[in-house]
Amino acid sequence: MEVILLRYVKLPKENTYEFLERLKEWGKLYAPVKISEKFYDFREIDDVRKVEFHYTRTIMPPKKFFFKPREKMFEFDLSKPEYKEVIEDVEPFVLFGVHACDIYGLKILDTIYLDELPDKYYKIRREKGIIIGISCMPDEYCFCNLRKTDFADDGFDLFLHELPDGWLVRVGSPTGHRIVDKNIKLFEEVTDEDICAFREFEKKRQEAFKYHEDWDNLRYLLELEMEHPMWEEEANKCLACGICTLTCPTCRCYEVQDIVNLDGITGYRERRWDSCQFRSHGLVAGGHNFRPTKKDRFRNRYLCKNAYNEKLGLSYCVGCGRCTAFCPAGISFVRNLRVILGFEEQRCPPNVSEEIPKKGFAYSPGVGGDEE
Repeated sequence: MEVILLRYVKLPKENTYEFLERLKEWGKLYAPVKISEKFYDFREIDDVRKVEFHYTRTIMPPKKFFFKPREKMFEFDLSKPEYKEVIEDVEPFVLFGVHACDIYGLKILDTIYLDELPDKYYKIRREKGIIIGISCMPDEYCFCNLRKTDFADDGFDLFLHELPDGWLVRVGSPTGHRIVDKNIKLFEEVTDEDICAFREFEKKRQEAFKYHEDWDNLRYLLELEMEHPMWEEEANKCLACGICTLTCPTCRCYEVQDIVNLDGITGYRERRWDSCQFRSHGLVAGGHNFRPTKKDRFRNRYLCKNAYNEKLGLSYCVGCGRCTAFCPAGISFVRNLRVILGFEEQRCPPNVSEEIPKKGFAYSPGVGGDEE
């Protein structure tokens, strides 16, 4: 097990752009940029002054750099009993400005694609990628605080926290140490004033979240409320477009398809992102569909996202808010979960007896049950 020594340094504001330029020495630099009046996305950076430090969320999560939306797996020739595996020659790259929730999204994908049978396509990109996180302020769609994913302890090489006059930098890997050491003249020691500013920013950030609730019993309530009327009401609004799953940092379903060339002999197999909101997702040979209705598919996503990843002890939803922010039908993932939790609507009778009737096996004097 590799031990990473804790290290904190300060990057003064006036050195920020020079630091970004020097990151290009470690590989292609990708960072969030503004692509329209309202939206941001991770793009390759030529001019470092176009990098957005105070963005809310990108349309596509960082997973697109490691788990590609579409990729060729192997080529085949039907005239030969063989195939040729295609492994992309991935160049080193730096992903700058990743929020904590998205770092957790990558950690969740790691437990799936880097388990005892690692996915070689995903693995090579993770090995070549450098992750640099950045602090953020939540908006009305954010609920990563409820998911315990609002502060990343690991999963990054460097993490930048905003200070009034620069950035407090946490070093999280040997690569992070090397980046700092190679550019040590750009950094300063952390002062008591910096620590106070960091503490104040974190306090302000926590207070900015819209919701402060306990969601620990949510996964059980979802199973108990499988017939809640909300499922039908919200599923009727759903366009089944799949935007919620395509923009999700942890959705990982894919399909594979063989593409045959015009000669009818050669071709290739590719895999591409799939969505549980598509009717074809649950369709199997013989025409049977495990989730034949839109309601079935709609409900399945809520159950899937709120199941727990055993290795991390976290839900598969990291609270980034993308599925709500980008839904063309205006469906609020958070509101629907709060309905199930009882915060949004009161479904239970207003007067519920506080005393549980002392009847039944647990209270009977004998194993036979209550006496007549």
